[in-house]
Amino acid sequence: MSEAAQSLPAWAAIATAVLVLAGAGLTLVGAVGALRLGSFFERIHAPTLGTSWGTGAILLASMVFFSVSGARLVLHELLIGVFITVTTPVTLMLLARAVLYRSRAEGGDDVPAQAVVYRGQQSARQE
Repeated sequence: MSEAAQSLPAWAAIATAVLVLAGAGLTLVGAVGALRLGSFFERIHAPTLGTSWGTGAILLASMVFFSVSGARLVLHELLIGVFITVTTPVTLMLLARAVLYRSRAEGGDDVPAQAVVYRGQQSARQE
């Protein structure tokens, strides 16, 4: 173990451990969700939990550890968090739109928008 880790105050060690465990748990939940959910459109939401909240908790743990052990405030992890927070939803939207376009072009039955529109038309006719 490094000297910085051994000289870390108890409150910082506990905060770092809790944040790392929370980040790992959220990432695990996202991975299990990606495995358990059925269609692509259901699965696409689960990994974003791991990348946004899980990475955020691990970055906070890194900020606490290196700020306390280095005796100076470490903020460059905020830049990493901003990039991940901005790029994950944009990537998700582009990927979902590409799959939606391809599914509609191929006439797929598992396209959620078509099912919602079709159900809406049926309920309007019945009323």
